[in-house]
Amino acid sequence: MIASCDSFLEAVAKAALEAVAKAAQQRKPILIANYVLAPSVARDNRHAGVPQIGTLGELAERLKLSGGELEWFADPKHWNRTAVRKLQHYRYEWRSRPGRLPRLLEIPAPRLRALQRTVLRELLYPLELHDAAHGFVPGRSAVTGAAHHTGRDVVLNLDLVTFFAKVTAGRVYGTLRQAGYTEAVSHRLVGIATHVVPPRVLAQMPSGGDPNQRFALRQSLSVPHLPQGAPTSPTLANLSLRRLDSRLAGLAEKFDGGYTRYADDLAFSGGQDLAQHADAFLRAATLIIEDQEHSVNQQKTRVRQSGVRQMVTSVVVNERTNVPRPDFDRLKAIIHNCRMHGPQSQNREAHSDFRAHLLGRISWVAVLNPARGAKLLEDFHRIQW
Repeated sequence: MIASCDSFLEAVAKAALEAVAKAAQQRKPILIANYVLAPSVARDNRHAGVPQIGTLGELAERLKLSGGELEWFADPKHWNRTAVRKLQHYRYEWRSRPGRLPRLLEIPAPRLRALQRTVLRELLYPLELHDAAHGFVPGRSAVTGAAHHTGRDVVLNLDLVTFFAKVTAGRVYGTLRQAGYTEAVSHRLVGIATHVVPPRVLAQMPSGGDPNQRFALRQSLSVPHLPQGAPTSPTLANLSLRRLDSRLAGLAEKFDGGYTRYADDLAFSGGQDLAQHADAFLRAATLIIEDQEHSVNQQKTRVRQSGVRQMVTSVVVNERTNVPRPDFDRLKAIIHNCRMHGPQSQNREAHSDFRAHLLGRISWVAVLNPARGAKLLEDFHRIQW
């Protein structure tokens, strides 16, 4: 079998050399034959709830768009990047962070945002995520992720830099193709869900962060990436990180530990084996993260033994999930002062609905510690609104 393949390749190579020599002798170019490939067919994943969409016409019909509208929103030629501002699909808000890299919010226009929500609800939610992902996942939350790390000898925390911007259009395309969508459909969905920031916006980047971080952020934003502000970005980021999640979960298992991720916040925990080899584990985890084309924010790396307060996504996990005591005391003082001096005296951040704001903070405490939450709610109902 191998000998016959070698003979065939030798024959092809000989014929090619003869064709080149003949074309040179006759001073004529070699004509390249073009063969039309059969269109790709969507893989049938309907048993997993994934709709079978094979053509652009079917995609436009599913999204209730005309063919022209689909092209306009998907923008395959990236014309929107240089369009006048009134025609652009996004508006931009730079957020300065003292001593840290600034953050760019890329906010889609109402029609595109509505379209992205349809894509999220009908085409992305059915796709399977890794069990370690707890951020922006129905039925999971910061609390469910933190609960996996209670009562452990050590908790390790890592943070990813420029989480959404590092997810490229290529990774999104690969995720959609793996899910069973055809090439054409995947390309248009990538166009709807990714974005390229115009040069004028990049030029307005405020100060903050070291030069290498700023350069990396500018490079990431200047190519198609997941925009921070689009409804589809969190789920597509989770989907694109399935391999990273799988590799980090496997690494944690080797140390008899556990792993969860809430967006860009990675948490590991385990017993004495992980506690004794924490430095080596962090080096291995960092290599895996970099191999997946992400980077670690070294300033947010934490190793917390059981003798100190262990935190995962702002939740205390030493013995059980709980609210940090300073946060509880601060909220308790605000509610007390509302009773003594009136609510307006405590609304220092000018919340439009301060009552709802306080109720939300009390609800968060109640999720983590029902007894403390009930006490705060009892005091809240004594406030004269």
